[in-house]
Amino acid sequence: MIGFAGKGVIANTIRQDLPDGFQTAEFLLAHGMIDFIAPRAAQRATIGRVLRCLRTGGGPRLALVSGEPGGRRGRGQQPAGGTRRDGDLGATDVVALARHVDRPTVLEHLAQLCDDLVVLAGDRCYADDPALVGGVGRIGDRGIVFLGHHKGHTTTELVAHNFGMPKPEGYRKAIRLMRLAERLGLPVVTVIDTPGAYPGIDAEERGQGTAIAEAIMTMSALRTPTVCIVTGEGGSGGALALGVADRVLMMANAYYSVISPEGCSTILFGSAASAGQAARALKLRATDLLDLGIVDEIVPEPAGGAHLDPYAAAHLVADRIAAALVALAGHDPEVLVERRRSRFSALGRFREVPSPVAGPSREESC
Repeated sequence: MIGFAGKGVIANTIRQDLPDGFQTAEFLLAHGMIDFIAPRAAQRATIGRVLRCLRTGGGPRLALVSGEPGGRRGRGQQPAGGTRRDGDLGATDVVALARHVDRPTVLEHLAQLCDDLVVLAGDRCYADDPALVGGVGRIGDRGIVFLGHHKGHTTTELVAHNFGMPKPEGYRKAIRLMRLAERLGLPVVTVIDTPGAYPGIDAEERGQGTAIAEAIMTMSALRTPTVCIVTGEGGSGGALALGVADRVLMMANAYYSVISPEGCSTILFGSAASAGQAARALKLRATDLLDLGIVDEIVPEPAGGAHLDPYAAAHLVADRIAAALVALAGHDPEVLVERRRSRFSALGRFREVPSPVAGPSREESC
């Protein structure tokens, strides 16, 4: 039990009725104050797993992920290649595949990347948000901090995880873990799959916009390597809060956009009926975003989409994340921050074009 004031003090000073389980470990976990509950008999093993995930020596060993003989996986799956671009699906087909309920989740992807995963909970202010999961993991002899939107597959899971739409406490948990990574010198891996941040009244009351802005600001200034991958939906600021990374990857059938096609259609045309037209205009496909310089690499998917072979898809993602971490290892923190900020500051600028009116050429930014 942990609390500021004892039950008797509370009862005799402010005369407030207390809920069952008040100040217990379960109460604290639900309210974002602790990371997890470990049974007493498992405490030694649990502490060992956490400490292994926090190691900063060495570097990520890509061979463990790519199936080196004698390695943990040895699956024989060839790693994805470069910026390979599979197929030429239309925008509406890509959106449908990105939303498929059987696409691998953040934890399923990271289970193929990491030898250990320890999920950590809570924003230390209000609650734990199941729509945004995070924690620490181990790749070979190097620890990482991970963050990602989580949906689930069944109706029960989707409801429990709020369909992958985080509330402010989710983003504040992300900020807490980013700062942990920076203090310990661990790289950060983020997995984006959200239709957007939750727009409900309770989220607004607890500062949704501020939480997202602080997450973007925090990630942009992290003095440690950061790798992001969009695996499904990448919706607006809810996605960008985890997307300000040194390397931005994207699965072939994912989408990434300032707004959903339905939301864009509603704003422009008064209803969601023109969502297909909006999807095409938004340039939200991985191939479009690679051409625009928004993402660095497209991770191919098994034929027909990740949902048809989630295991193989997760391995492809794991390989490319590991390769990105290897490429970023050893870089000076100041250089990382400067390059990251320069990269995102340059986005959205058009090439110089002749002015539609008489006069010299001009440069416009969106």
